[in-house]
Amino acid sequence: MSWYPVPIPSQAGRSVLVTGANAGLGFFTAARLARAGAHVTLSGRSPERLQAAVVALRHRMPRAAVDTLVIDTSSLESVHAGVERLLDRAPLTSVVLNAGMVHTPGSRHESVDGHELVLATNVLGHFALIARLLPHLAAGARVVTLGSLSTRLSTFRVDDLELRRSYDAWRAYAQSKIAATSIAFELDRRLRRAAEDAAEAVGAASATPRVHSVVAHPGYAISGRTPSVPGVSAPPRIDRFLDALQAPFAQGKHRGAEPVVHAVVADDVEGGQFWGPRFLTKGEPRLATPTRTSRDPRIGARVWAFAEEATGVRLDARQVGS
Repeated sequence: MSWYPVPIPSQAGRSVLVTGANAGLGFFTAARLARAGAHVTLSGRSPERLQAAVVALRHRMPRAAVDTLVIDTSSLESVHAGVERLLDRAPLTSVVLNAGMVHTPGSRHESVDGHELVLATNVLGHFALIARLLPHLAAGARVVTLGSLSTRLSTFRVDDLELRRSYDAWRAYAQSKIAATSIAFELDRRLRRAAEDAAEAVGAASATPRVHSVVAHPGYAISGRTPSVPGVSAPPRIDRFLDALQAPFAQGKHRGAEPVVHAVVADDVEGGQFWGPRFLTKGEPRLATPTRTSRDPRIGARVWAFAEEATGVRLDARQVGS
């Protein structure tokens, strides 16, 4: 199976950070962008896994412009240390917020900062990352947040984001994806208001945000439908057999990366949009409809306020890329 199902325009001169890029959707997103000529920084919490991903990429693309950055999104200290290194580099043109726990623990655990572990990894670390990086993004940059079909399959306890009242593995994952999507849409609203205020201050007739916040989901992307990549992914035969039975409504992670890559590079993408596979669980990218919960401005404002308090970091949408 090919890693690169659909050609994309040249990305030469662009610089992209992909979190959780050592495997799965993040790896194939990074591979597509690197093959198109972008400089891609692969981040993850394991230096060894990141190096294995780079070796795999360079085996296919010896001249690929890729490097690595260790960031454990469950640790605010790790996030801040990673950002300090990024601030010494040229401004980024896109950030893909992909890192996250999919196989969540059966019982509630806390991060080193005292937050529910799945929430810390999938949401709070990325919030702190973007809060610090926003002024360092290039004009026209895109922040792409990974959504999930799980947002359609769970209720949302905005008053119990830490899951202190009750916990189960599925709710931990689904709530984290709803919260992440909610923050992404709230970021779009705040970026638009900041642009409008700036335009009004100088008497301009129109206002276009200098940074765009987009959500993309991969559909039902599973390991057994994914190409084997030495050192990165090697689904066992039993997984390939069982996942082949789901072929009518499932796709590999290399295909699931398509809406994400589209959100990064396509000309028809705008801030506040939600992209996913054409047939919901699989297919080429198309504009999709998010859940009402994740789009609700009142919920977005509450999740945002929670994230600021939990991380101790203020995300000011007025401090956008230069």
